[in-house]
Amino acid sequence: MTDPCDLTAVEARQAILDKALSPVELVDSCLERIEELNPTLNAVVTVAKESAQEEALRAEKDLQRGLGDGLLHGLPVAIKDLQDTKGIATTYGTAFYKNHVPKRDAGIVARVRAAGGIIIGKTNIPEMSIGANTVNRLFGATGNPYAPHLTCGGSSGGSAVAVATGMATLATGSDHGGSLRIPACFSGIVGHRATPGTVPHEGRTITQTNYSLQGPMARTVGDVGLLLAAISTRDRSSQLDPMSFPLDTNSYLNLEPPSIRGLKFGVTYDFGGLLVSEHVRREFEARVSYLKSCGAEIVDLSIDLTDAVEVDWQLRADIFATQYHREIDGFDETFNPNVFSSYETALATTVLDIARARRKQIDLFRAFAALFDEVDAVLCPGVSVGPFPWSDLHPLEVDGVPVENYMAWLGLTSCLTVVGHPVLALPAGLDADGMPFGIQCVGPMYQDSSLLAMATCLENAFRADPTYAVPRPNSELICSVDPGCRDLGRAAAVAAARADQ
Repeated sequence: MTDPCDLTAVEARQAILDKALSPVELVDSCLERIEELNPTLNAVVTVAKESAQEEALRAEKDLQRGLGDGLLHGLPVAIKDLQDTKGIATTYGTAFYKNHVPKRDAGIVARVRAAGGIIIGKTNIPEMSIGANTVNRLFGATGNPYAPHLTCGGSSGGSAVAVATGMATLATGSDHGGSLRIPACFSGIVGHRATPGTVPHEGRTITQTNYSLQGPMARTVGDVGLLLAAISTRDRSSQLDPMSFPLDTNSYLNLEPPSIRGLKFGVTYDFGGLLVSEHVRREFEARVSYLKSCGAEIVDLSIDLTDAVEVDWQLRADIFATQYHREIDGFDETFNPNVFSSYETALATTVLDIARARRKQIDLFRAFAALFDEVDAVLCPGVSVGPFPWSDLHPLEVDGVPVENYMAWLGLTSCLTVVGHPVLALPAGLDADGMPFGIQCVGPMYQDSSLLAMATCLENAFRADPTYAVPRPNSELICSVDPGCRDLGRAAAVAAARADQ
């Protein structure tokens, strides 16, 4: 028998509307799963048990009165600890804010609540959400649900693990250079980085940017579309985001996937020479061959985005200077080294360097946009390597090639941040090591609904073959190990911070 917490969001929503499942039952099921698995995985750092149960009871009473038709009515949603939650601690993953309890919700959280979603807790992140390995000195590390001693990626790692294991039906995340997509690929779930401006973000510090995007994480593409429709709703807070644009959120619902035989996918292993391990290349090649056998037309692309890595580093420096120049002097020597390295790069960067990076960015955007004159979507691997031990802030090498800094191994995701097109991370089975393997599916600008429909087609194809379907994480296996995520993770974070200064 399937536990309520293991239902997809679409399934749970329908069961609630049919009164076959109560919000109370669903919330209690998720809370039980948190109690069972969180001591090992450390995905949810603040559990909002009492408020979640109270909200679930209200949601149930609303249904009895014929109310409760919100998109997320009665669904437990986990919130990334970067996003403010009224009355629930929001630490940003750092001891500097360990006692911070916001007096109001961030816009994305307010829209979740307005749609009837129930906030079940806050999920772990790297300190200040900077980095692709979810570990910090306040809460420790979050373990991978398929091998708890390995990383789940980051920075939305806690959200990915919470969804993958049934601790929450849905979760929010955010994305700079891959923070939605990397943990989705490492944890066997779906993450969507929408066209910039789709999800309003009133807290951004730069008016027009491909960075600081917020988005949905879920088990299926349909679930992602459900949450995306809720968090993309235009409200008062969205008026504070200069990037918000008019859209039809209903287009993300009730997706109708096209036939795979009518789709033309452009594929690239490395965007012209980015750092990608042989292991990942082999796994990606197998999935491309499978899609071809299913009837998809495959086109090998010659696009070169290798310059995007340097562009990304320069643009991130600009953003970090804007975001942190008011607070950086108050951080001590154990603070996240990724923040310091990016900020120091910013101080050493000239205006001309930034100007060259921005000019190169538009060139790369136009070259990439031209691909969609010939193909429906672009496919590439999700991450350059498989999951590595969470005791390392990042992989030290890739096939013998040293990794220079915390962003050097993230070219596959950061290059797509630079060009800005919508991209969805999709699970595609387990790799040769038994770990989730994910791909990125990229679509034309502003065509998120079409991208979601095509991704649903791919999802159906992968699920139809046991080789490429992702099994649920094994709860018994998780409970049988003790990776020491909390205490050892704190120690690892502090040690890494000191070593990198």
